[in-house]
Amino acid sequence: MTGAGTWLDRLSRPSFVRVRISDGGTVPSGDAPHAGTGTMPAMRRTADALDVSPSSEVALHLATYRVRPDVTAIIHLHPQTALLLDALGERIRLLTTDHAFYVRRVGTVPFHPPGTAELAEAAAEAARDGTNCFVLRRHGCSVLADSIELAHKRAYNFEEAAQLTYRALALGRLASLTDQPPPAGA
Repeated sequence: MTGAGTWLDRLSRPSFVRVRISDGGTVPSGDAPHAGTGTMPAMRRTADALDVSPSSEVALHLATYRVRPDVTAIIHLHPQTALLLDALGERIRLLTTDHAFYVRRVGTVPFHPPGTAELAEAAAEAARDGTNCFVLRRHGCSVLADSIELAHKRAYNFEEAAQLTYRALALGRLASLTDQPPPAGA
């Protein structure tokens, strides 16, 4: 998990903290994870970064990991266009085949203050049915996957779909747009 106060555009290995999924405790950097222990993959930290504590959204991540054992990567971010559409009460349209393939559907989580158990529980419940992309109302978004690479592709397509939706709204053409159907078997 990223450490408290880290910037997503400046991440490096010392920016991460290993956290046990089972109880949320941090794992010293020297402890190697073992199969089936519920710990995230090892991240080496430099001596000056040993005191990094997890993000204030640690509960959000852990609750989702607990209900979705297929998920090994969660990206929690605050994409501006997706959040603007949420504030305007507009849903994000999945306009391209890439949007349909990577995003598939967009869930929403009612507003709860950031960092709270209520937010963590609501987000986990939203993810329980297999939804991998959702808006946390008036806060941010979470994108889930079985790899960081796939989570990144989903996050990129999620915000791109939001940007195209907003452009159509600004042009007064939103009502004429239809979602791209999900791929067969999705």
